[in-house]
Amino acid sequence: MRLSMKAVMGGTAALALAACASTAVADNADTATGITEADVIAAQTEWGNGIVAIASVHSEGGDFAARATEHINTLYAYGDTAVMFKPTLAAEDQFRETFDEALSYFIGTEGTEDSGFAIKGWTNVRWESNGIYTDDDSATAMGNYYFTGPDGSETKVEYTFGYVLDDNGALKINLHHSSLPYSAG
Repeated sequence: MRLSMKAVMGGTAALALAACASTAVADNADTATGITEADVIAAQTEWGNGIVAIASVHSEGGDFAARATEHINTLYAYGDTAVMFKPTLAAEDQFRETFDEALSYFIGTEGTEDSGFAIKGWTNVRWESNGIYTDDDSATAMGNYYFTGPDGSETKVEYTFGYVLDDNGALKINLHHSSLPYSAG
């Protein structure tokens, strides 16, 4: 009797541990909300489509400032956290810490170096990431992106983007650095 009581107790304990383990795995699966590589790729695609949309609205004589405002509000973390933005073609005002500075870069402001990067007629943006690193609430991607001009030519630009989740779980840009590749000439 003693032996069979130990067997019953041991079996019960094993079943209890197994139940706890499967519950823990199920709970972890339900609560896993980390940023994925697919999330970053989707955000990159959305950013590129936004640049093309701003250019298109501009070329059609529409309210490109409103479209650029939507682009920044949707994709950048201005107002949520600090944003480090170093645009490609910025020399005098190299860093764009505010929404207004970012908007100026994208659509231009008379009397500044900003001629409106997003209104140059871009027809496509494609990405070639060198690496994408993700964790639960942030991600970083680096590589090259290519801007297709109205004449079909491509401009290669190096980039590093950082992403964070906002309070609604949306991926937002908190780091944007881009530059033209080094030229030995």
